[in-house]
Amino acid sequence: MPDAARPAVPDPAGPTGAKPDAAVVRDSLGVGVAVGLSGFAFGVTSVGAGLGLLQTCLLSLAVFTGASQFALVGALAAGGNPFTAAAGAFFLGTRNAFYGLRLSQLLAVPRAVRPFAAHWVIDETTAVSLAQPDRRAARIGFAVTGLTLYVLWNLTTLLGALGAEAIGDTDAWGLDAAGPAAFLALLAPMLRTATERAVALLAVVVGLGLLPVLPAGVPVLVAVLAAPAVLWAQGRRREAGKGEAR
Repeated sequence: MPDAARPAVPDPAGPTGAKPDAAVVRDSLGVGVAVGLSGFAFGVTSVGAGLGLLQTCLLSLAVFTGASQFALVGALAAGGNPFTAAAGAFFLGTRNAFYGLRLSQLLAVPRAVRPFAAHWVIDETTAVSLAQPDRRAARIGFAVTGLTLYVLWNLTTLLGALGAEAIGDTDAWGLDAAGPAAFLALLAPMLRTATERAVALLAVVVGLGLLPVLPAGVPVLVAVLAAPAVLWAQGRRREAGKGEAR
């Protein structure tokens, strides 16, 4: 699924500039519906990768983070080791833990609700919550986006999996490209800065370059090193610029 936007951090307490509840619900429903429909592509891709209907639906119910789900079934479809595929999906999903740190302060939900709310801490709910001007609007945005997306994502996953089982060989219909296409569509809006685009480009180069020489699923793990490599290069360039300025 898409990464969170980076709007200004809202004042969690203040009513100043409060946004009407109806407007928050409308925006949240728009995000939930738009992204939730892409679960169909996941259902098709998962069954095409060899997972059964029940396995596919359980992934969406229990994991519920689209990018990690696509990464897992993509690695399996390429013949990767299940443990390697799961590791790649896990590392991709760790970003949600950082979202949770910020949202725990913003939403301040009761302790008893936190385990359930944590399951909905994903890119879209984080983006909608952070875009709100106060805590009340953030809570509404989080709840409506999370509920809409969870229901639609799982429903369309089921429909996609049933459709894939009905038509048989997804490769023959070209539906094996549905997963990568959906993943790229989710990824593209996240690449807002030059640093993010550089990381994405380097990760693609590294992943594709290692694809012929490493087992399936491993190039994805190695491509994670693109982020620290780009940051290191930028740091070196800044240091060099400071040295010349002196």
